[in-house]
Amino acid sequence: MFRKILKILPALAVILGVGVMLGAGLGMAEEPTVAGNAAAIEEKSVAMDTVWTLIAGMLVMFMQAGFAMVETGFTRAKNACNIMMKNLLDFTVGAVIYWAVGFGIMFGAGNLFFGTSGFFLADTGSTFASLDWSLVPLACKYFFQMVFAATAATIVSGAMAERTKFSAYLVYSMVISALIYPVVGHWIWGGGWLAEIGMWDFAGSTVVHSTGAWMALIGAIFLGPRLGKYRPDGSSNAIPGHNIPLATLGVFILWFGWYGFNPGSTMAAVPGIAHIAMTTTIAAAVGVNAAMVTSWVMFSKPDISMALNGGLAGLVAITAGCAFVSPGSAALIGLVAGVLVVLSVVTFDKVFHIDDPVGAVSVHGVCGAWGTLAVGLFAQDIFSPGTTGNGLLFGGGIKLLMSQLAGVGSVMLWCFICGVVLFSAIKATIGLRVSKEEELRGLDIDEHGMEAYSGFQIFTTE
Repeated sequence: MFRKILKILPALAVILGVGVMLGAGLGMAEEPTVAGNAAAIEEKSVAMDTVWTLIAGMLVMFMQAGFAMVETGFTRAKNACNIMMKNLLDFTVGAVIYWAVGFGIMFGAGNLFFGTSGFFLADTGSTFASLDWSLVPLACKYFFQMVFAATAATIVSGAMAERTKFSAYLVYSMVISALIYPVVGHWIWGGGWLAEIGMWDFAGSTVVHSTGAWMALIGAIFLGPRLGKYRPDGSSNAIPGHNIPLATLGVFILWFGWYGFNPGSTMAAVPGIAHIAMTTTIAAAVGVNAAMVTSWVMFSKPDISMALNGGLAGLVAITAGCAFVSPGSAALIGLVAGVLVVLSVVTFDKVFHIDDPVGAVSVHGVCGAWGTLAVGLFAQDIFSPGTTGNGLLFGGGIKLLMSQLAGVGSVMLWCFICGVVLFSAIKATIGLRVSKEEELRGLDIDEHGMEAYSGFQIFTTE
């Protein structure tokens, strides 16, 4: 028995020593304090904000798939590979060029017109003071803003689809992500001159959508219409998309991603994201219904393509004011957008003879402008206290509306000037449009050497 006790003594000593050390450690632990608890709560809050912002950014990134599906479905099968490639490169090229240059121009310290520091995310501590309202890490801020930049570039490809050189596309996509979009973003979100005069654009009706759309409009004008789009007498010839189910899937993906686009723009996991999700949903739903009814009245049939664009129009329009307006106001904004997008598509096509295969200019430009102006009409300070103030229809006077109008007009002018310079330079150097023969065969064969639907016979006509 004595020998057994001797054998277990070392183990008992070890256990006793560990117990003594643990007890001493517990005894030396600091008592909880108010300051310590507050710091721990703040750390957890920042962690939650970071997770929410990253998830929201991932939803916006997934919108690239939605844009690819919509654009491909609304165009012809012989150009599907080309469209998929462009939507892929919008994200991959944009991610790099925005990291290197665009983010600094948009949010870096500089002047009222553009940032002059913060390239490659170089931060001296106060370089990105314009984003200090959010406590998430700089890497998270870059990621969330980068996916917005990719969205702006993607809008352009839709209006210029089926006849643009791939090399030309690469050039204009890089310039948009590096310079044109970031300058607009600096004016409104980066502490620039439009922010100084009181313009508000919560998630980018103008910053993202109208910027992309006005560049798309100039690009479509420089390109000219697709072969066979207009008859000798000037009347419009419909060129149907090859896969409406694919386009419908794309709209649902975009709608889903918009819950990152709008609520995610808080860059914080706060209760207000629920209100934003609600106004976003109502405006989009009313936009679908309004566009469907409008097309039914105008064409004697409910047009699915118009209804789909009506949903996108409602989403674009509510993006500027989703945090600032009531559900009823959101419904009115969506209603106007749904009617407006149908009228705009028809006007650009039949009156101005501007060939926009997916209706990008109408959805993102016209309805983006409407949504931005709507903030000046419908904003109510109770939904986002201390930000916008009240709009004209809620006793706030005309000041906010005039600031919104200045923003819409100045961004349009900036994009028109940049678009003319950019597309003129491309056209004079590498060329903007493919040849007639390449367009008839399809861009998939000549630009990429492959087919999206191998084994299926695709008929091409002028």
